[in-house]
Amino acid sequence: MTGQPSYITFRKHTFLSSAAMGFSAVIITIAVCCTAVVLYTVHLAGEKSERLVVLAESAVRGLPELAESLPPVLSDLLDDHRQPDYAGKLAISAKVSPQSGRHGLTRTAIEITNNGQEVVSLLSLRIILLDEHEQLLAESQQWAATPLATDGEWRGPIMPGSRRYFVAPCMGMYGIDAAEGLHAEVEITELRVWNGPTKAPAADAQATTSARNAEKSEQSPVALANPGL
Repeated sequence: MTGQPSYITFRKHTFLSSAAMGFSAVIITIAVCCTAVVLYTVHLAGEKSERLVVLAESAVRGLPELAESLPPVLSDLLDDHRQPDYAGKLAISAKVSPQSGRHGLTRTAIEITNNGQEVVSLLSLRIILLDEHEQLLAESQQWAATPLATDGEWRGPIMPGSRRYFVAPCMGMYGIDAAEGLHAEVEITELRVWNGPTKAPAADAQATTSARNAEKSEQSPVALANPGL
């Protein structure tokens, strides 16, 4: 018996199948490249974040030394702390009035009285304008107290027992009678109080030594001659 010859059949790829295979290869290549880029980006971001954390920690540790090295005028500007409970010592009032000669414009006069014993170094106020139905019409943010007094909106700190007056910028209320039913409310958004002068440790030690010397000088001669009594 003779064996039957075997035949190998080759199928030619059509245009669509060739295009599909090429497109698949392109998609796989793009996916691999994107994965490599993402992994490299994550690695790079991790290194950068660690460096930023180290720099932030170094900056925070160096802040006290930096504040001590500054001139007194600048160091006093940074020598304050946030104290929200001091808001009870501040009496704040706001009065809305129409702008004379300009229809639809209003001006808000703010009055602040510091009834406490602290120096307010920073005070930020959110002023809102409401109608007779308590509907919000406008709002603005104002600095009522700043660490330094300059021209513009830097009005300086508020001393104990003093009053601060200023006028908020005009707000346009077109189509609304500014003389009827409008009123303003004030919200404290930031409040910081100056820490005040602090005595150096050497000055405290010198004061303590002086007090002890004064006590010894006031003792009677009998007590000095007989320390055991």
